[in-house]
Amino acid sequence: MNNMITIRHLTKTYHTPGRQPLTVLKDVNCDIAKGEVISIIGPSGTGKSTFLRALNLLDPPTSGEIIVNGQNILQKGYPLNKLRQKMGMVFQSFNLFEHLSILDNVTLGPVKLLGIDRQQAEDEAMQMLRKVGMAEKAAAMPSQLSGGQKQRVAIARCLAMHPEIILFDEPTSALDPTMVGEVLSVMRQLASEGMTMLVVTHEMKFARDVSTRIFFMNEGIIYEDGTPDQIFEHPQREATQAFIRRIRSLKLNISGPDYDIYGMFTDIEHFCIKYALLDHFTAVQHIVEEMTATLVPATRRPLEVELDYSEYDNGVALRFTMPEGPSPLEGGQADDIAVSIVKGMSQSIKEEHTDQGLRLTFTI
Repeated sequence: MNNMITIRHLTKTYHTPGRQPLTVLKDVNCDIAKGEVISIIGPSGTGKSTFLRALNLLDPPTSGEIIVNGQNILQKGYPLNKLRQKMGMVFQSFNLFEHLSILDNVTLGPVKLLGIDRQQAEDEAMQMLRKVGMAEKAAAMPSQLSGGQKQRVAIARCLAMHPEIILFDEPTSALDPTMVGEVLSVMRQLASEGMTMLVVTHEMKFARDVSTRIFFMNEGIIYEDGTPDQIFEHPQREATQAFIRRIRSLKLNISGPDYDIYGMFTDIEHFCIKYALLDHFTAVQHIVEEMTATLVPATRRPLEVELDYSEYDNGVALRFTMPEGPSPLEGGQADDIAVSIVKGMSQSIKEEHTDQGLRLTFTI
């Protein structure tokens, strides 16, 4: 395989007066081939964004080698403008020029840095804006766009420089969850067209579905490197396994007959917004309402309600744990309409007897 980029023993240490040196990248080694789509995942603070910024020398590394198309870009005198033409970058915060129109934002680099004729630059800019679905907004100002639209323009601006590789630094992290999909769709299209991409992301489904390789970064190194199937289905190292199978949880406790159900729904809605689960909110809301207000009597307190989201398989589960006793979904005391509602809103229901009491788990 012909490597586009070879990285050897890359380190990055920050020196702050009065403090101990902080080494963020300790010994990063990898090879990147043309056409690869590599998603970089891992816990916060493990050097993922620093790695990208070191690659295009926005944050020059302390030591090591970065060989791009056979040339060590860390050698003294290597022209930065040549590197930036080869290696584009899309940031979290869009970085559009607010005083320029969308078209001018996209044409500025090709005209100023590449010396392309203005008319040619505009023609190519419109092609790139069409590619990301933003051609109709060419005359608009950035302030008139949504976050998702701004990020798509940022991608078009990067493409207008004809890069050989694009670095994406958490491109959806600053977006409203409803806008994430439009940006990921553009990135999927670029991947299908053979664009070489390195993507720092928390979008596990995107990483699993689109990537050719996954870098799991931990403790300042590439802790595990493999195909999506290897990393997500058969991770070899304990830290990788723990990260991949992590579960996000919201726990709510009802200790007596009087509780703030509206505050509970607000907490659930915020959780669903945070993890892009709004498609599940209505089902969760109905199940919680029927269980707490109708099916589980006040005598079955305390009642623990737990909403879980697995980033590994996008699974959503709603759990109710209550003191031991008969199932609230069975027997002559159960409200048939309420039981029908909760069963209709869930894919499956599992009943368990645990040390904490009776637990019902609804898979949404």
